[in-house]
Amino acid sequence: MTHVVHPYSHRLGILRDWKSRWFSPKSTYKHALRGDILIRNFLEKKLKGLFVADIEIERSEKALRVIVSSSRPGMIIGRQGDGSEVLRKEIKAILLKNKLLGEKVDVRLDIKEIKSAESNASIVAQMVVEGFEKRLPVRRVVKQMLEKVMANRDVLGVRIEYSGMIGGGMARTEVYKKGRVPLQTFRADVDYAIGRARMPLGAVGVKVWIYKGDIFADAKK
Repeated sequence: MTHVVHPYSHRLGILRDWKSRWFSPKSTYKHALRGDILIRNFLEKKLKGLFVADIEIERSEKALRVIVSSSRPGMIIGRQGDGSEVLRKEIKAILLKNKLLGEKVDVRLDIKEIKSAESNASIVAQMVVEGFEKRLPVRRVVKQMLEKVMANRDVLGVRIEYSGMIGGGMARTEVYKKGRVPLQTFRADVDYAIGRARMPLGAVGVKVWIYKGDIFADAKK
């Protein structure tokens, strides 16, 4: 029998790196983990609808760095750059309130731009969820998204799966696929994300896999 493995964790140490990177004593593990969860939950709620693809956290003894990747960085930063500063202060306030940050620790917030949004699985999942919540025809939303993703040169395959109470009646699961998506090949660059659409009859789960080719240690291969 097969075991379903998360495509990201399956490639940790081979193609992928950890999203939380800590350079601090082991004694702070419990507080660092709780702090990371609080930061991620806060940013996911605060930046909903701004197509945030990734949140990375780096810790050292004297600094805490939060890296937010988004296809709409201008909306996060603000016109005069005050948006990111307000966000940084809010993150620091939450950590201080829960006693998860030292007074001398410097909190930094970096915003990274993602240029090809349609080739990022997290952003594609958010686009599909947005279409579902706007009550657009479900199959049309998914098929149009497949075409948009495959229009990118670096994408070789895409798979979108959704499950839940859609359009009344019984709950069902549907899968749409274009190209190929090798899930067991370690060197296959597979981007994966999940999303959840809040519908009148309940939640609808969305999964997205995007295959961008194989990565070799030796570029000549």
